[in-house]
Amino acid sequence: MPHRAKAPETANEQTMIPFSVLDLSPVNAGATPADAFRNTLDLAQHAEKWNYRRFWLAEHHNMTGIASAATSVVIGYVAGGTKTIRVGSGGVMLPNHAPLVIAEQFGTLASLYPDRIDLGLGRAPGTDQSTARALRRDLQNSADSFPDDVVELQRYFADPVPGQRIRAVPGAGLHVPLWLLGSSLFSAQLAAALGLPFAFASHFAPDYMLSALQVYRSQFRPSATLDKPHAMVGVNLFAADTTEEAQRLFTSLQQQFINLRRGTPGQLQPPVELLEASEMELNGVAHSLACTALGDRDAVRAGLQSIIDQTGADELMLTAQIYDHAARLRSFEIAAQVRDEMAAGK
Repeated sequence: MPHRAKAPETANEQTMIPFSVLDLSPVNAGATPADAFRNTLDLAQHAEKWNYRRFWLAEHHNMTGIASAATSVVIGYVAGGTKTIRVGSGGVMLPNHAPLVIAEQFGTLASLYPDRIDLGLGRAPGTDQSTARALRRDLQNSADSFPDDVVELQRYFADPVPGQRIRAVPGAGLHVPLWLLGSSLFSAQLAAALGLPFAFASHFAPDYMLSALQVYRSQFRPSATLDKPHAMVGVNLFAADTTEEAQRLFTSLQQQFINLRRGTPGQLQPPVELLEASEMELNGVAHSLACTALGDRDAVRAGLQSIIDQTGADELMLTAQIYDHAARLRSFEIAAQVRDEMAAGK
């Protein structure tokens, strides 16, 4: 029988909630995916040293500014270069893949790096419709089958039963932890029904954050793997030694969103002093990126505490699309220091 895991402790149990890292392996202007992967591993090694709980990578396709398309391969690279931090997907877009293939990939990872691999699942394409068609061939049926595909994937990781004709080798019996990711109520309801942990993509789609968390918690059914709800929320992080510097760093992500909305996505651009965008574009980007902790140490602490208080999150997943790698490391270092100070009651 699968091991019934106790949900991680929450802030209500007098302990600081864990912080984790979401990395998109950003490809900076003028750089290559190889450069991005080296930066990803370096960030993961620092995150491990700073006691972040997880380091997740996201599946995107046909985007010149994001290098983590072959997500399971990059997870193996990061897990092989670290020792203790959990490494996983945030997420794998399951409709792009046959569940058996994902079970074999993550069964392989879990065999190589025991008790360190997470499998976060999303149902979006992670790309534009033309690329999604090249990946999936049948867009409608693959999206509609997401709940069934999740259940199928669970079966592949469960203990084999007599007469089971199809097994994930490796994968069977490894009970790789599954998470459901989402930006609406759909995955919140499914995660609750299946008794799985849930991560909300509030770092780029905050509109339904509170309602999705309420649905997830109120409808949650204890399962063989989780005895109470465990909710994680995504937060953009732009921490620096001064608020002015943090605001300047933030312009790289703002440019990325503006370009994406214009239909001209590209590599991550260096910071600018003045954004060249219309008021409508700026307002739209500000709305999408509302779940952001930005500023110096005090401002970031206040921002993170506000998000924790507002959501009751059991865990924060921090992401920082920062052009300068040293500045990105510094941002996560400041957040780790803030977390430790909050845990100590300082």
